[in-house]
Amino acid sequence: MSTQAGNKVNLSMSVSADGFVAGPNQDEDNPLGVGGIELHRWHIDEGPESGGHPVNKQVMSEMMDGMGAFIMGRNMFGPIRGEWGDSDWKGWWGDDPPYHAPTYVLTHYAHDPIEMEGGTTFHFVTEGIESAYEQAKAVAGGQNISIAGGASCAQQALKAGLVDEVDLQVSPVILGAGERLLDGFEPGEPELELVRVLEAPGTIHIRYRVVK
Repeated sequence: MSTQAGNKVNLSMSVSADGFVAGPNQDEDNPLGVGGIELHRWHIDEGPESGGHPVNKQVMSEMMDGMGAFIMGRNMFGPIRGEWGDSDWKGWWGDDPPYHAPTYVLTHYAHDPIEMEGGTTFHFVTEGIESAYEQAKAVAGGQNISIAGGASCAQQALKAGLVDEVDLQVSPVILGAGERLLDGFEPGEPELELVRVLEAPGTIHIRYRVVK
């Protein structure tokens, strides 16, 4: 499946120096796993060398502002596994999640949409990554679509040929275990072309174009 002009699909994730996007032992109290929070210091910490640095502000704006829709995996949405039951879980982000656009959650279990403040509505997709993409494209208009993570969702999008560019925010952190972004690929797959490198204190922002 190929994306159409005007609907560029961007995959953007924070990764460790050894390629992990989350540490081991993820749970409700530790959603990013052991050590995983360290991958996000570049934008969650305040100050001129982290979230306030102009390069980091630019990258965050590119990740979030003007996206027409987002796609994420169920593990990124929350810690609940199996049937939803009577859970009232609405995500990690409080009443006003940062997406401010329709957000499609991959899951094996049906769930009614959850409308949040600020324009975010979580839609639950049981038919796979291609269906999530088609639904996202239908509402995004000419705006870009973000693959927001986690690792499994990103891998599915890459293997389906949906991703146009990959942005990695690489921190000098070794996690040693957890969820690795690019597990399960053959050598040279996907083919990537380096198109941009930006530096900020403690973080390198790398952009690749996916060669199709």
